[in-house]
Formats: sequence, C-alpha cells, structure tokens
Amino acid sequence: MKIEEVENEIIEEFEMFDDWMQRYEHLIDLGKSMPLIEDKYKTEDKLIKGCQSQVWMHSELKEGKIVYTADSDAIITKGMVALMIRVLSNHSPQEIIDAKLDFIEKVGLTKHLSPTRSNGLVSMIKQMKLDALAYKTKN
Repeated sequence: MKIEEVENEIIEEFEMFDDWMQRYEHLIDLGKSMPLIEDKYKTEDKLIKGCQSQVWMHSELKEGKIVYTADSDAIITKGMVALMIRVLSNHSPQEIIDAKLDFIEKVGLTKHLSPTRSNGLVSMIKQMKLDALAYKTKN
C-alpha cells in the first residue's frame, strides 16, 4: 500500500469521530496497538530530540524497506508516533523522504495539538526522514 493510501485511510478513520475527545481516544488506542521498540533500543541515542515526553525510535532496513518501532512514556505522544509508524514504516527510504504527510493537516492534528506536542511531532517526522536519508545514502 502506498503512503498516500495509508494517509487516506487515516483521514477516513478520523472523519468518523464527531469531536476531538473521540479523536484523542482513537489516538490513544492507536498507541496501545503500536509495535513496541525492544528494550535494548530504549537508549539515549534512540531518544527523539525536541519531544517534551520521552520517545524512543528505532529503524531497520529489511529487504529495501524501513521498519520503525517506538515507544513513549506519554499516551497521546505514543498515539502520534503510532500514526507516523503506520504511515511510513515498510516503505523504501526514497518513498519516506518524498512523503508529504498531508494527512496531519487534514485530520486536524496541527490545530488540536499543543505547541509542545506539535514540536514533538515535527521532531519525530524529522528523525524518520533522517533515518531514511541515512539508509538511502548507505545503499
């Protein structure tokens, strides 16, 4: 499935909810179902800089596609990183680098996140794209 197709699925999911409390609950549920990072990767070098809460992210290149795992100590942040993993994981480095991620605006995350959470989301995306660039450069 292409990144844009995953984004469209997420947009449709969020449209099912009437208000932001329901959307936050959905975000929390997504965080609970996220593939968690192995404890051995919960290290200082895997922490995302710029997040108010602790977010660890690990990436691996498997058969030409990047697979991300993560965890966070905050439930909303965990949901945000789960969304990003759902969209970007299992795609090629170039696809990740090129991803526009329009769904963030379309589901209203930019309007409804606090400034610190928004900064954290930007930091997550930046790290995921940097990892993709590193894998692309290596190959």
